[in-house]
Amino acid sequence: MATTITLETPRLILRRWREEDVAPMAAVHADPEVMRWIRDGSVRDEQQTRDGIRAWEREWETRGFGLFAVEIRSTGELAGFTGLSVPAYLPEVLPAVEIGWRLGRSHWGQGLATEAAAAVVRFGFEERGLERIVSIAQVGNDASERIMAKLGMRPVRETVNPDGGRRVRVFELSSDHYEYA
Repeated sequence: MATTITLETPRLILRRWREEDVAPMAAVHADPEVMRWIRDGSVRDEQQTRDGIRAWEREWETRGFGLFAVEIRSTGELAGFTGLSVPAYLPEVLPAVEIGWRLGRSHWGQGLATEAAAAVVRFGFEERGLERIVSIAQVGNDASERIMAKLGMRPVRETVNPDGGRRVRVFELSSDHYEYA
């Protein structure tokens, strides 16, 4: 199922991945401050990033949704990603579709993650007919929890991520509580 979905917001273009995205995404993954709240906090190199992008693209092909490359509309710069995936690393929440985001530090604090995530929530409910979207953040990742709250998500459980052993909070938003524009 080839999917060529592109979402646009006032400041962003959310699109499928290109070869030229590997290096800038690898730079995001190489920043310990960005990766602090991801799994065990380890940074990733260019090959790990390339492998990740290939896996994200496979998810698009098999599920009809996935992680979008987030491009700054005014500059064409890759800021990071946001999108939908199945959180297989946390089996207790399955079946579920998770929204997540990861932006380079230079793009923090501008509302870009919230803007991108809101577009993806709309896509998930309106275009893919999802009934529920979850988001999972390590306890202490207040910035991500603020984004979840802005999206209308509410905390539903706290547990331990078996992939790294860190405590996480699971937030969710159901299509019944989503505000259709």
